[in-house]
Amino acid sequence: MTVTQERKLVTEIPGPRSVELLERVRRSVARGIGITLPVFVTDAGGGIVVDADGNQLIDLGSGIAVVNVGNAAPAVVAAVQEQVARFTHTCFMVTPYSGYLEVCEALARITPGDFEKRSVLLNSGAEAVENAVKIARSYTKRDAVVVFDHGYHGRTNLTMAMTAKNMPYKDGFGPFAPEVYRVPTSYPFRDGLSGPEAAARSVAMIEKYVGASNVACVVLEPIHGEGGFVVPAPGFLPAVAAWCAANGVVFVADEIQTGFGRTGDLFACSYEGVVPDLITLAKGIAGGLPLAAVTGRAEIMDAPHVGGLGGTYGGNPIACAAALAAIQTIESEDLPARARDIGNLMLPFLHDLATRHPVIADIRGRGAMLAIELTTNGQPDPATTTQIAKACHAEGLIVLTAGTYNNVLRFLPPLVTPPHLLREALGVIAKVFEAY
Repeated sequence: MTVTQERKLVTEIPGPRSVELLERVRRSVARGIGITLPVFVTDAGGGIVVDADGNQLIDLGSGIAVVNVGNAAPAVVAAVQEQVARFTHTCFMVTPYSGYLEVCEALARITPGDFEKRSVLLNSGAEAVENAVKIARSYTKRDAVVVFDHGYHGRTNLTMAMTAKNMPYKDGFGPFAPEVYRVPTSYPFRDGLSGPEAAARSVAMIEKYVGASNVACVVLEPIHGEGGFVVPAPGFLPAVAAWCAANGVVFVADEIQTGFGRTGDLFACSYEGVVPDLITLAKGIAGGLPLAAVTGRAEIMDAPHVGGLGGTYGGNPIACAAALAAIQTIESEDLPARARDIGNLMLPFLHDLATRHPVIADIRGRGAMLAIELTTNGQPDPATTTQIAKACHAEGLIVLTAGTYNNVLRFLPPLVTPPHLLREALGVIAKVFEAY
């Protein structure tokens, strides 16, 4: 189906068919699975999602930064159809296939750093982070893992320990994996520190409370995702990476949400020229199919013993075919430049909106990874954030919330979204704020 690039509401949101399906969800799906907007999707493409009632919604979520190349991107569809007709699974550890190899070769080519690299392919972002920690520990023969306030790294036991926010990700699920230490990040809106100042604060805490000689790896999102799209002050990332290099610590860039063109660079750490030792990847890698990776310096990646890495489904051949097509699309259509165009279109509008609505306390982000933080009397305002998001949903606009304090609206449009839809989406946002 070719999805027309227009917002269209034919019922209330959600419509009767979606409400009917939601009742079936309550009878069959575990209660712990949360749903942001209960419309049931039948088709999607470009910047539009079509639901079971025939409504067409503007997508500012991209399935949480997954469909950077758009839903059902033609090259991805063709590659998947060809591969699924050939074979669907063998397990690379049993009988390998070229798709896995070609994805690893592509990642070695496109990720930061001109040194020799290796990759392991996995299923999810959390699995990539877990494996990055395993690899770093194997290489350094150290145990400690350093993470940052407002960071999010996944829902497995280790990655819950690494994630800052308690509810809903960690509450009641402990005890968690040991040897994980959290230090302050750079949050310019809240701490007012320069990048080097914030890095010095973080490093001082690592050295005082952990000890550099005990740290296997520092794991850091170049822009915090679930934590509220917190963009560190200039100089923070380079300073942290330099400390890691000086102390034999593996620097891991968690680019699961920021990668594959989302921020206007192919990878967000490149914005300041930071070259990580390891980089964790998922979400935008395969146009919507489940695939993840850890890519990094060959000597670090080769540290684990044979058989120490892997998994039954990691690097599934269909997902690999999708990834190769998605990477080709990102490069041939210069989607990082499209992301920059999206930022250039949306940011001035959002800044202007903030001048009219004091509840908007901060506008931040880069490329097509943008957010507004809402406060009242200087305090986080999660209630207003939820109300604004629900009002956008009712108008046929998919927006997501985020933030440690649940007071951030985040915008993640597919990088192929046409400008007229972005302008219409911004008009909806303005209308909602005016009504509020």
